[in-house]
Amino acid sequence: MRTSARELLGQLLDTDSFVSWDRPPVTVAASPQYRDALRKAAVAAGTDESVLTGEGLLRGRRVAVIACEFGFLAGSIGVAAAERIVSAVERATELGLPLVASPTSGGTRMQEGTVAFVQMVKIAGAVAAHKSAGHPYLVYLRNPTMGGVFASWGSLGHITFAEPGALIGFLGPRVYQALYGRPFPEGVQTAENLYRRGVIDGVLPIPVFRRIAHRALSVFSGVELPDSVAAQPVSDRRVGQPQMFESDANQGAAQQLRPDSPRIRAEADAVWQSVEISRRPQRPGIRELLRHVTQRVPLSGTGQGESDRTAVHALGRFRGQPCVVFGHDRRGQQGENTMGPAALREARRSMALAQELRLPLVLVIDTVGAALSKEAEERGLAPEIARCIADLVTLDTPTVSVLLGQGTGGGALALLPADRVLAATHGWLAPLPPEGASAIVFRDTDHAAELAAAQRISAADLLADGVVDRIVPEFPDAADEPVDFARRMVAAIAHELATLRARPESELLAARQARYRRLGLSGGTS
Repeated sequence: MRTSARELLGQLLDTDSFVSWDRPPVTVAASPQYRDALRKAAVAAGTDESVLTGEGLLRGRRVAVIACEFGFLAGSIGVAAAERIVSAVERATELGLPLVASPTSGGTRMQEGTVAFVQMVKIAGAVAAHKSAGHPYLVYLRNPTMGGVFASWGSLGHITFAEPGALIGFLGPRVYQALYGRPFPEGVQTAENLYRRGVIDGVLPIPVFRRIAHRALSVFSGVELPDSVAAQPVSDRRVGQPQMFESDANQGAAQQLRPDSPRIRAEADAVWQSVEISRRPQRPGIRELLRHVTQRVPLSGTGQGESDRTAVHALGRFRGQPCVVFGHDRRGQQGENTMGPAALREARRSMALAQELRLPLVLVIDTVGAALSKEAEERGLAPEIARCIADLVTLDTPTVSVLLGQGTGGGALALLPADRVLAATHGWLAPLPPEGASAIVFRDTDHAAELAAAQRISAADLLADGVVDRIVPEFPDAADEPVDFARRMVAAIAHELATLRARPESELLAARQARYRRLGLSGGTS
């Protein structure tokens, strides 16, 4: 059984105290099939989107609330849902209210592609601003909470609890099976296991979470509130069996994403060509860029006993412009050995170093995706992605992100939110590898090319949608001109750094937050 949004609100808040903040969902670009799917979802779920927001009383204390509705396209988050969430977070911040968020979601809404995926940046940014203003943010994860939702606003709570037996994880088991040909290990993506591993604070039914939230808010406020209920354990240690889900978000998506004309087929072929080019072993990566950077100082590890050889960390000068550099090392990624939690903690070290030294930060995206493994889930992969996104959106120093090659999933999104985003001609960004998206929508990997085109993952589409600011050309393929391409990219980065360093940092921060706040609305950014 899954708990609906209204059931959650009924058990969490005082009787009849909930007041909705929701306005009609913003209009998004949609095919006739997608509009029909939205209408059917509204009827099935009894809601107009996959999230409800508002305020109410929690044991007499006024709080803002955000609750996902899994019955609406599997609680997936697209532009309209993200706009509703961000508006609620901003209103809670303005009113000075504690915020309680309860996600349950399959992740990004596949019908809206990459522009839906990057909405997680602006949600995480709004939550980070709420917390920076000194207001509490409490999270209650419901069954299931997966993908980008778990790896962004679902992992940023001051305290985080989960529903007993909830399925919680970064990547859905079906995608793992499609990519690696074997099932994901059992018992890893459960609320109980994540509690035992220290990823979340406890596992509680809603009525007990209500009492714990009340106590937490009393502590946060500094004012002791009466609590007549006897102390309860902070975790229900019963081992529940999470209900594995097949993403209802994609019912009907397969039909609407099939190519229906030679033009669409040609577009799919062109995008897929870029994907294949980005995967060529000879393609230059971050190490080739650093060969053209002066005064290089290689760094290693988190400084706390961890290191990850899938990432590179250094100090250097791009055409005289000093900076901290962090990025994915395509040479170090083999099979399932991809960016893990330690690499993300190294990334956060680079962010802290840049801020402390008042140096710009350059981030290089070139990854097949974050690690998909039992160890990565249990060591807090998704929360580290969320923290990287939040840190980058609020960083007080100039930032440049470079989409150098493959840009898959949360591992790529963690390094994306910068003042300026550059992309190589054949760079791309997607919520999943195209083969994984095909496995979700079509239940096979044969439709990866058409999914890649439909989700607008290419550099040209990202530029049009406001995710990317500038494309650095390849003539025609960086693998065939590695030195010239590397020099061209280094010069482009240097130009952006010089321009950004000439602007006041306060102006940069405000512009960055406004940039990601607009993503997906009226053509994205300018």
